[in-house]
Amino acid sequence: MTEYETLRIEVADKVATIWLNRPEQRNAFSTQMTYQLHEAFAELEADDEVRAIVVTGTGPYFSAGADLGRPGGAFSGSGASSSGNTEYAIEPFQMRTPIIAAMNGSAAGMGVTLPTQWDVRFGAAEAKYGFVFTRRGIVPELSSTWMVPRLIGLSKAMELLLSGRYFSGAEAAEMGLFARALPAAEVLPAALEYARDLAANTSPVSVGVTKALIYKAFGEPDPVAAHDRERYFVRLLGGQADSKEAVKAFLEKRPPEWQLSKTKDFPAADL
Repeated sequence: MTEYETLRIEVADKVATIWLNRPEQRNAFSTQMTYQLHEAFAELEADDEVRAIVVTGTGPYFSAGADLGRPGGAFSGSGASSSGNTEYAIEPFQMRTPIIAAMNGSAAGMGVTLPTQWDVRFGAAEAKYGFVFTRRGIVPELSSTWMVPRLIGLSKAMELLLSGRYFSGAEAAEMGLFARALPAAEVLPAALEYARDLAANTSPVSVGVTKALIYKAFGEPDPVAAHDRERYFVRLLGGQADSKEAVKAFLEKRPPEWQLSKTKDFPAADL
């Protein structure tokens, strides 16, 4: 693994854990950390030994959002990756590897919107979270005006995004923004347990295709198109090695030994 100045990364049991590692700044996103996080995502996406990614924060906070003291202004949009590129190395929606947010403490702004681009969110029940953009004189970003209404409904999204108010992790779970709200000390262990279960008991290609199907159908008005895509991939994957191995392992009452690669065996069909 590449070493990143703003992140700490460990891989164990086919799960990569990424710590946002600027605790003195409450893990606020500098331009460098933002680009390095996406560079790490791209590196882990290309690694067949990584089946899931968990992102958490160092210390008691998940992330205070954009670093208000960073050069050029927190909201200027200026900056580039370590390679000089002004585009992210990869977008989470493009990835076959699931990303789980272990939001171990309070978060605001970008610290909340960026995880809405990921796949599963666990939060701390008593921590505070907020889409605070209107209170900073700007607007919500990172596709949050598209994603948040789809996660929690238009009425609730309007209430949160217009006001920029803070809400608890427990409220976030109740409205559907988080999958689970737990005591802060239990957030990362629960996310890792979920990720390890994915890594051990699900096919990497099946998970990648399922993720792609969900995002493809997310805002689609036609359920028939989603049904037809699902039927195509059920038939396609049903004839491949992982499906056969899964049935055999189930009948033999043992853990499956997955055969297919998320990087080499992903279907060529358009997703």
